[in-house]
Amino acid sequence: MLTKERFTQAAQKYMDMIFRVAFSYLKSREDADDATQNVLLALYKTDKTFESFEHMKAWLIRVTVNECKKILRSPWRKRGEPLEDYENTLRFQEPRDRELYSAVMALDVKYRAVIVLYYYEGYSIRETAGLLRIPPATVGTRLARAREQLKLTLTEAERL
Repeated sequence: MLTKERFTQAAQKYMDMIFRVAFSYLKSREDADDATQNVLLALYKTDKTFESFEHMKAWLIRVTVNECKKILRSPWRKRGEPLEDYENTLRFQEPRDRELYSAVMALDVKYRAVIVLYYYEGYSIRETAGLLRIPPATVGTRLARAREQLKLTLTEAERL
């Protein structure tokens, strides 16, 4: 079991990352908040020994993905909030960043998940495959398809 200090440090360090991964799956701020809380509670209760903060981060992402899948299967799942409502609370450095975020969030969850883990969280294809428990070739294919969809979406947006 983690000490109170180590748990607090880990929670502060990884809370935003957990939320981003959860929101990329659930597209609902409330559900992502619930998932984040459940994941942090699981971290608090675990008796697992972590080799490093990177090991802990990988474990947290795996638990987050599982928690999101559980929430998505729930018959009481809340309706997702309009993406624009949440997006309006975010700050982007460039207007193009907002367009990219909207395009990523419009992707199917299987593409959104690999984009978030690979580009936003910095995991390699092999690490992303391990976290999502899919073959590395599948991650590569999903990344390629997601990039193609994003390219199409963003070039169409530029034409308008």
